[in-house]
Amino acid sequence: MVIMAADTEIEIPSGTTVKAEADRITVQGKRGSTQKRLDQRLLKISITGNKISIGIAANRKLQRKAVLASMALSTELREALKSVNDGIERKMTIIFAHFPMSTEIKGKDFYIKNIFGEKIARKAKIVGDTKVEVKGQDVKVTGVDKYDVGQTVTNIMHACHARGQDTRVFQDGIYPAREE
Repeated sequence: MVIMAADTEIEIPSGTTVKAEADRITVQGKRGSTQKRLDQRLLKISITGNKISIGIAANRKLQRKAVLASMALSTELREALKSVNDGIERKMTIIFAHFPMSTEIKGKDFYIKNIFGEKIARKAKIVGDTKVEVKGQDVKVTGVDKYDVGQTVTNIMHACHARGQDTRVFQDGIYPAREE
């Protein structure tokens, strides 16, 4: 079965600039900028006016991969065009029952202190240009790249994992807040 797809066109919103370089695409808006990687063996990108055209390479052996890569890149670019103007925000909540936790941000590191009564603070990496704010028991993670924000949230969650403990009893940690 051969998947065939026509060239994909994405409209660029006003106030947003897009630059296509050798192996990456840079999207810049009012909140910031983000970059997406591009495999030139599979895809051909052209920017004309306010449209981005994603074309598929002519190599028949790579055509199936090229179609899938074009669908993935078009989804990533649509998300990037939206997020550089609106931003991405994820909310998390600090929950503790056994030991009162405290947090600290130093540069690109997020430290969780006194979790499970541990003397050494646990560390989570803040990825890319993501910003983390803590107010009381609420943690707000914001940025312009969906993947950087998501990875930062995941890093914080994994840093709070109860190693060697029963997670039904030790439920202390920092968890994503429910969307309402």
